[in-house]
Amino acid sequence: MSDHAESSDSKSGKKDFSTAILERKKSPNRLIVDEAVNDDNSVVSMHPETMEKLQLFRGDTILIKGKKRKDTICIALADDTCEPPKIRMNKVVRSNLRVRLGDVVSVHQCPDVKYGKRVHILPIDDTIEGVTGNLFDAYLKPYFLEAYRPVRKGDLFLVRGGMRSVEFKVIETDPGEYCVVAPDTEIFCEGEPVRREDEDRLDEVGYDDVGGVRKQMAQIRELVELPLRHPQLFKSIGVKPPKGILLYGPPGSGKTLIARAVANETGAFFFCINGPEIMSKLAGESESNLRKAFEEAEKNAPSIIFIDEIDSIAPKREKTHGEVERRIVSQLLTLMDGLKSRAHVIVIGATNRPNSIDPALRRFGRFDREIDIGVPDEVGRLEVLRIHTKNMKLSDEVDLERIAKDTHGYVGADLAALCTEAALQCIREKMDVIDLEDDSIDAEILNSMAVTNEHFQTALGTSNPSALRETVVEVPNVSWDDIGGLENVKRELQETVQYPVEHPEKFEKFGMSPSKGVLFYGPPGCGKTLLAKAIANECQANFISVKGPELLTMWFGESEANVREIFDKARQSAPCVLFFDELDSIATQRGSSVGDAGGAADRVLNQLLTEMDGMSAKKTVFIIGATNRPDIIDPALLRPGRLDQLIYIPLPDEESRHQIFKACLRKSPVSKDVDLKALAKYTQGFSGADITEICQRACKYAIRENIEKDIEKERRRSENPEAMDEDIEDEVAEIKAAHFEESMKFARRSVSDADIRKYQAFAQTLQQSRGIGSDFRFSETRTSGAASDPFTTSAGGADEDDLNSRSVAIAATVVGGSSYILVRRTKASKTNEIQLKTCEDCGGSGICSECNGEGFMLKKLSEESAERARLNAKNMATRYTAGLPKKWSYCTKCSSARSCSTCGGRGKLSY
Repeated sequence: MSDHAESSDSKSGKKDFSTAILERKKSPNRLIVDEAVNDDNSVVSMHPETMEKLQLFRGDTILIKGKKRKDTICIALADDTCEPPKIRMNKVVRSNLRVRLGDVVSVHQCPDVKYGKRVHILPIDDTIEGVTGNLFDAYLKPYFLEAYRPVRKGDLFLVRGGMRSVEFKVIETDPGEYCVVAPDTEIFCEGEPVRREDEDRLDEVGYDDVGGVRKQMAQIRELVELPLRHPQLFKSIGVKPPKGILLYGPPGSGKTLIARAVANETGAFFFCINGPEIMSKLAGESESNLRKAFEEAEKNAPSIIFIDEIDSIAPKREKTHGEVERRIVSQLLTLMDGLKSRAHVIVIGATNRPNSIDPALRRFGRFDREIDIGVPDEVGRLEVLRIHTKNMKLSDEVDLERIAKDTHGYVGADLAALCTEAALQCIREKMDVIDLEDDSIDAEILNSMAVTNEHFQTALGTSNPSALRETVVEVPNVSWDDIGGLENVKRELQETVQYPVEHPEKFEKFGMSPSKGVLFYGPPGCGKTLLAKAIANECQANFISVKGPELLTMWFGESEANVREIFDKARQSAPCVLFFDELDSIATQRGSSVGDAGGAADRVLNQLLTEMDGMSAKKTVFIIGATNRPDIIDPALLRPGRLDQLIYIPLPDEESRHQIFKACLRKSPVSKDVDLKALAKYTQGFSGADITEICQRACKYAIRENIEKDIEKERRRSENPEAMDEDIEDEVAEIKAAHFEESMKFARRSVSDADIRKYQAFAQTLQQSRGIGSDFRFSETRTSGAASDPFTTSAGGADEDDLNSRSVAIAATVVGGSSYILVRRTKASKTNEIQLKTCEDCGGSGICSECNGEGFMLKKLSEESAERARLNAKNMATRYTAGLPKKWSYCTKCSSARSCSTCGGRGKLSY
C-alpha cells in the first residue's frame, strides 16, 4: 500500500487569526464612499433601502465616522441612483473624514443636535489672498441663509462666491462639539486667518499609505490600538496590556512610517524622540530630557512615545565606554518599569541593529514584542508601488505587476526612489521643449507627460536595492547566446536557479524545496565564471560575487563575521545568487592548512557550512561555487543540501570552439578568407581562454600592420606632397587569414593532457560513487508474500558468488533489442562500475540524456559476444576475488583514465 503525505493544515481547516484585526467587520451601517452628484458640503445621499435599514428619514442629521478618529455631521437625503452599499459625499466631507473614494465609513443616527447660539468661523489664509470686502456678506451669509446647515468644531468647508472659492474653518461652537446654524445663530468671523501650516495635513500618513507589511500591521494594531481604545478587554481577562514594541529591519523598510500611521489612525498624542537629540554635554541633562518626554506623554494620554534609532541611546552597557550612555540606558529601564500598566502610554522603538541594544530592554514588561519589518515579497512590493504611483500620471501600458517581479530585494524607500527616477526620466525626455529660463511651462507639454514602462525599465537599470549597495556588482551583460556549447550545463542551471525564482508555485505543489547549491569544476579557462554571470543576467535575481581570498582578514573572528554578513545581505535581498569564485581558497579540507593564523581557513569553512544549513527554507538564496581544484575541497561542502549539484565543465568540443571563435570576433571586422571552422578543428584541446588569446593576438597583428602602413603613408606624403594629395583608403581594414596564421604560431594550450585526464578521472569517480542506484526499478509484479527484489535486472538475471566475503554481480542488460554488457563489482559496500566507453556528449560527467545519466556508453555486443563477455567477466571477477596474485601495469591506450575498452575500463592491465 503506497504512502501518500497529506498536509495536516488542509485537514484541520483551522482559521488563521493572525490578521483577524485587519478584516472589515460586516455591518449595515458601514458604507462605501462614492462621488457626490450635487456638490453640497452639508449633504450626503444614500439609497432609500439603505436609509430604511438604518431607520433614517429624509433630512435627518447623521454622524459619519471616517479614518484617523475623524467624524463629521451631515444631512441625509435619499437617492434612487445610488447603489445600496454606498454613500455619496463631496470632496469637502471626504477630506474632513480623511477618506478617499472606495474607503468605508460608518453612519450613525444623531437625533439630539441642537440649534447653535454662537459659531466662530475663520478663513484659511492662503485662500483669501487678494480678496477685499466683507467676507461675511460675500461668503458666509449666502452660504448659511435659511439652509439650517449642521457644523462640527474643527471642520473645514469651501464656499464659492464671486470669482473664487474661500476655505473656512469652524473654530468654536456653542453648544458642544456640533450644532445646526439656524437664522438666529450668531456667526463670528473676527480674528486672524488660520495659517495653513497649523492645520492637520490632509495627506497625513494613514494605514492606507503603508504597504507590504500586512501581518506586521496586524500585530502592531493588536498591541497598540486594543490597549488604547479598549483597555477593558485586558481588564476583563485579567492581564496587563503590553507597554512596548520594538520594530527592527533594514533601513527604508517603513518602521518610522508605521509608527506615524498608528499615531494618526488612533488619534493618540504622538511624541517622537530621535535618539541622538536627547544627548547633552551637561551632566544629568540627557536623563532629564528623557524624563520630560515620558512625563509629557503621560499628561497627554492616550499617547505613543516613538524612539527612533534606539540603538544610539541604549547600547549594550558592557560594551560602552561612555558613562553617559550607561546612565541613559538605566534611566530608560526605570522609566519603562515606572509606566503604569493602564496609563495608556505605549513605547515604540525602531532600529536596524536589534542585537546592539542592551538585553535588559528586550525582556517582557519593557519591549514586550519584537516585530521584524523585513524586505517585502512580490505582493508587498506591488502594494507599495500602487501607493507610490496613485498620484502619478501613468500611461495605460505600465505593468506594475511586472515591475514588482523585477524588484527583488527592494524595500519601500527603494521603490519610492524607483518611481521618482522613472518620473525624472520622463521629464528628461521633454527637456528639449522646456526652456528653463521661462517662468511658466506650456499646458500642452504638461498634459502630454506620462510615465511609461520604458521609463520604469530605465530606472530599474540605474537603481539597486539599498541593502546591497556595499556588495552588489554590476550584473554583467552576458546571455546564454554568448556561451558556445554546454547545452546540458545550461539546462541544469536553469532548473536549479531559474525555476525556483520564476515558478515557485510548482515546488509548493510538489511539496519539496529546490536545490540551493551548484559547484562548477573543470580546467581553467572553460567558462565557469562566465556561466555564473550568464545565469545572474538571465534570471532576474540579485547577484553577489564573493572573491574567496577577500573574506580572510588578519583579525581574529572577523573572517567568519564577513561570511555571516554576506549571507545576511543575500537573505535580505532574496532571491539572490551568491557566487564564490576560486572556492578552493576558503574551502580546503579541514586540518590541511598549517600555520594560517590560528586555523582561520578552517573557521571560515565551518561558518560557511553552518550558514548553508541555516538558510531559511523560505528564502531563495542560491550558492554557485567555481573551482579548478575540486580534489582539495572539503567533502562536507559537497554533500546533498549544500553544493549538491556538481557540474563538470569540460574543454569545448569542435562545435563549441567554433561558437567561441564567433563570440570573440562578433564585434571585429574579419576578412571573408578566414575559415573559423578550420580554426576550430585545428584547436583541439584548447580552452575558451586559449581561443580568446588567439583572437586577441590576431587582432594585435592587424593593428600593428595598420599602424605601420599609416607611418609609411605619412613618410611618403612628407617626401612627395603633390603625389599624395588624394587620401588612400585604409589598406588594413580587417583581420585577415595571414594574421591568424601568424597568431597560431604562438598558440599554446593552457591545459595539458595529464590535467584533462585528472579532471576526467575525478568526474568519473564522482559519477561512480553516486551511480549506485542506476539499475533500480520498482518491481511490476507483487506476490502475496513479499515484494520481489527491485534490483533484479531486466534481462539475463544476475549471478552471484560469495568468495572471501566479497560478492560479484554480473548483469547483462537489453536496451532497445541490443545487448550491452555492464560488469559491477561490489566489495565491502563499495561499488565500482567498469565503464567500457566514456560518453562523448558530456565527457563522462553524467549530465546528459545520451548516456542516461551514467557518464559512459555501454559497449554494444552481438548475442554471441555478449555470452562470451559474461563468462570472461565472471572468470576475471572470480580470479580477482579469490585473491590470486596479480601484477598490474597502466593501460597505454587511455593512460589509466579508465575510459577505453582495452583495459575494460579499469585503467590498468594484468599480466
